Amino acid sequence: MAKLYIGKLAYATTDDELKTLFGEHGTVVSAQVIKDRDSGQSKGFAFVEMDSDEAAQKAINALDGKEVGGRTIVVNVARPQEPRTPGGNNFGGGFQPRS
Repeated sequence: MAKLYIGKLAYATTDDELKTLFGEHGTVVSAQVIKDRDSGQSKGFAFVEMDSDEAAQKAINALDGKEVGGRTIVVNVARPQEPRTPGGNNFGGGFQPRS
């Protein structure tokens, strides 16, 4: 299986549209437009999983730089997610209020 990153998407692009678009180049295992947690609005990028590296490469060759929904999209192999620090409060986990 190969995971692709799709960037510069039109905000109206749906998971189903991506499945159809990428399905022309191989079997799509999953397609997910990433949305803002609070508003539900698309963040303008997505991840698509293809069933093989060969299908993923076909999709990259065919779709990178292609206009979709009025935007020129970017398609490449997704990098592994960076590890996140717990808490996310920028205090380094050891915040101690002044006494």
